[in-house]
Amino acid sequence: MIENKGQNNNIFRILDNSILEDCEEDNRKRVYMTPRKILWESQGNKCQVENSSALLENRSPQISLVPVNPCILKNKGESAGILLDFGVEIHGGISLLVWKASLTQGMRVRVRFGESAMEAMSDIGGETNATNDHANRDMIVEVRDMSMNRIGETGFRFVRIDLLDEGELEIKTVKSILIYKDIPYKGSFSCSDEMLNRIWDTGAYTVHLNMQNYIWDGIKRDRLVWVGDMHPEVTTIQSVFGYDESVPKSLDFVREETPLPGWMNGFPAYSMWWIIIQHDWFVHTGDLAYLKTQREYLKGLYRQLSDGIDENGKDNTPEVRFVDWPSFQNQPVVDAGLQALHAMATQKLQEIFTVLGEEELVRQCEEDLKKLASFDADYKDAKQAAALLVMAGLKDPVTVNDQLLKVGGAKGMSTFMGYYILTARAMAGDIIGCLECIREYWGGMLSLGATTFWEDFNIDWLENAAPIDRIAEDGTEVNVHGTYGGHCYVGYRHSLCHGWASGVTPWLMENVLGIQILEPGCKKVAVKPNLGDLSWAKGKYPTPYGEIQVTCIIRSDGTMDVQVEAPEEIEIIQ
Repeated sequence: MIENKGQNNNIFRILDNSILEDCEEDNRKRVYMTPRKILWESQGNKCQVENSSALLENRSPQISLVPVNPCILKNKGESAGILLDFGVEIHGGISLLVWKASLTQGMRVRVRFGESAMEAMSDIGGETNATNDHANRDMIVEVRDMSMNRIGETGFRFVRIDLLDEGELEIKTVKSILIYKDIPYKGSFSCSDEMLNRIWDTGAYTVHLNMQNYIWDGIKRDRLVWVGDMHPEVTTIQSVFGYDESVPKSLDFVREETPLPGWMNGFPAYSMWWIIIQHDWFVHTGDLAYLKTQREYLKGLYRQLSDGIDENGKDNTPEVRFVDWPSFQNQPVVDAGLQALHAMATQKLQEIFTVLGEEELVRQCEEDLKKLASFDADYKDAKQAAALLVMAGLKDPVTVNDQLLKVGGAKGMSTFMGYYILTARAMAGDIIGCLECIREYWGGMLSLGATTFWEDFNIDWLENAAPIDRIAEDGTEVNVHGTYGGHCYVGYRHSLCHGWASGVTPWLMENVLGIQILEPGCKKVAVKPNLGDLSWAKGKYPTPYGEIQVTCIIRSDGTMDVQVEAPEEIEIIQ
């Protein structure tokens, strides 16, 4: 509901309260952006593009009466098209300003959005699997003289526009419209390695694009509140933005959509993740009033989870049993991952029930944790399941890191599980190995032209791959976006802006700067940096009381100078 506070200069003064009760405010901002490059344009006897460079001029997004130096698409029997690069992935659409269409009844144009140049050049379906799922990105619209046409809302960097009808179309400009939450980056990170700085920034930007009115998984295809996938995103939000209303709003949305005994998003694992997020959000914000509103649901959810432990101490929660897509068809790995998640969720519940004064449930959680620890889960060769077991305290970090996690570097890494794999390796003291893995894996996406991190990535994809910001050469280069992907993200259905891939951003704060929250509300925080192979690092971490500033420099004698500034309400432990 939007409140009418009786201000005569407010647009809502003409609306009565019954109308306002059904209104929901959209707090996002819109910004017009000019294309940075023209990657392709059609030229031939039956189709032409004239003066395409006019589209790179920073022209007003307001249509005017008289055409001045237009870009002209000419269809003489074949569609005339142009491919624009806006320089960075955004969430939004375009504004196509047309001065003149030679057909008075209007002319049809086909608009194709793409997260890669090749996706924008694609047709729906086929082996490369381009889709309009969740958000239309390939559509035909009709335009007329002196028109301002708002087209699309999706995730994209590239736009192809084709004139389908015979005749000419005179275009003033094509602007992209970035739709985003206008919030400050309170957190920051920089160090002696510029690639790591770019990686931190890219992770923060990836999540920012997915922070719409709710937290989405992806801005192109997965515009849904997937609560399991939210955990890396919320961890990033805490490190970069601090408190943001989209977090509790999304958590409440999923809870309301999932009356017990249902499982969130259909997965028991995602109800476990919801518990973990509730705990971590309380630890960061100290918002006890909000936590108390979750009491009854948490109690009911705990009973379901407790009933899902069999006589051997094994997690036996029902289908659909899921940890992440790379492990989806490997049942022993899924079982191991769920064993770890169940233990982690129960640990978090025990702490929550302690805060809420539920003493009997605290004791029951303790019994459940003993049962879960008695079962020896086998993670096989899956780094994600192994990492979760380490974080749950069910496996030794040094042993697991030596036997599996550090083996092969970034091979076997998962975008979703990257944060947890890195955290488990850090628990083994392998900071240098983690930094090398980050450069190889997340840096690998950047080397292919990424400006946001992807739903999935495998370092083997780098071989002979064309960067996503140009058209792949037939026969000599791999079209990395259209060729790879599995499960629900085959080919162009693959999201190239997925919030769950951002976990490297908070990991750098927590492990290189060494920032760890010890008491709810950030009232006590440990700062124990580990620079690995870096010579310096610095950053800011947002708390409810303001930012903690940390600066670390390796002296000439090899010792480290650490300077910490924090709000007076926060106790710092070094």
